[in-house]
Amino acid sequence: MPIPSLRTLLPGAALALSLCSFAASAAQTWPDADWARGPAPSGAAVKAFEDYAFPQRDDATRKGVRTDAVVVIRDGKLIYERYAGPTKAETPHLAWSMSKSIMASVLGVAFGEGRFQIDDPVATHFAPFASHPDVSMRHLLNWASGLAWEEDYEYAPLKSSVVAMLYTRGRDDMAGFAASFPLDAVPGTRFRYSSGDSNVLAASLKQMVGEQAYADYPWTALFDPLGIRSAVWERDASGTFVGSSYAYMSARDLARIGLLMERGGRWKDRQLLPQAWMQFVLTPFPRYRAAKGEEDEAVPGGQWWLNRTLAGARTPWPSAPETTFAALGHWGQAMYVLPDQRLVIVRYADDRDGTYRHDDFLKRALAAFAAPEVKP
Repeated sequence: MPIPSLRTLLPGAALALSLCSFAASAAQTWPDADWARGPAPSGAAVKAFEDYAFPQRDDATRKGVRTDAVVVIRDGKLIYERYAGPTKAETPHLAWSMSKSIMASVLGVAFGEGRFQIDDPVATHFAPFASHPDVSMRHLLNWASGLAWEEDYEYAPLKSSVVAMLYTRGRDDMAGFAASFPLDAVPGTRFRYSSGDSNVLAASLKQMVGEQAYADYPWTALFDPLGIRSAVWERDASGTFVGSSYAYMSARDLARIGLLMERGGRWKDRQLLPQAWMQFVLTPFPRYRAAKGEEDEAVPGGQWWLNRTLAGARTPWPSAPETTFAALGHWGQAMYVLPDQRLVIVRYADDRDGTYRHDDFLKRALAAFAAPEVKP
């Protein structure tokens, strides 16, 4: 099955195209069993970064910035790592909603294998969605299914769709639970962040690859080629990966997915994620508008988050380049990919309040870890 052209998928996506255009270089460094080490940065900028990212940890009240791990990759080499709390270099840390971006990368491999098209009806790959025939894979990937979903967490658990899905009446078949919701918007016309959409994607993958291959597919398709050895991914009682929330891996291993993305979907001599897929997931959902008071929230792409300017607004993270994108999760999980700086930064955390700010972190990280500019 041919891969759709970039023009068909994403008309006018010039900036995202630039992220996927690169010259293969024999000099590029890639990790093997372990990361090669680069020069470790030091000095006042690193201290300022650590003062922000690793303040004295308050485990009694769980207040303030509570970083569990930071791993920094520059030019394919590990240049910085630090751990706190119970987390160690080998710890498979819960990714929370970074799982969504991991699943998007698994789906990208399936897309490259011709197992689905972006605009396929979801019902083609997940029968319970037959009651929503107008919802496409594109809509799910953009969190724009139109389902009447409420993504509230501990602050409003009684009306929360996601709490019911993960912990109570929906936990045995999470995608089937999401499919039972009615639509309250025309698919593709409204962004509404939904872990239900993400779990339907995970269930759709099962039909694409078949029950027998499904249990190992994230490993055979993505983790094994990248050399990821620490990954654990929980499944619900129906056997579907909890693609919204329950992937675990070490910070060093998660950084391998970041490097794959930073290098345009290529891993060594293999284009693991097609450029058409990269183009799609790194393009903003065109109907997204930040709600009042949420202007510093990243812009949704295809299960990834983008530092993009829309409708004349400033970028969500003004201290970082507009080409920056990220996987983000509950309680401060983040993997930032900065292609222009050839940087991947993984942060695991246990933030329980609103103290942490992406832009404050990125400002200090760039000062500490970006390579000096080479002047002509």
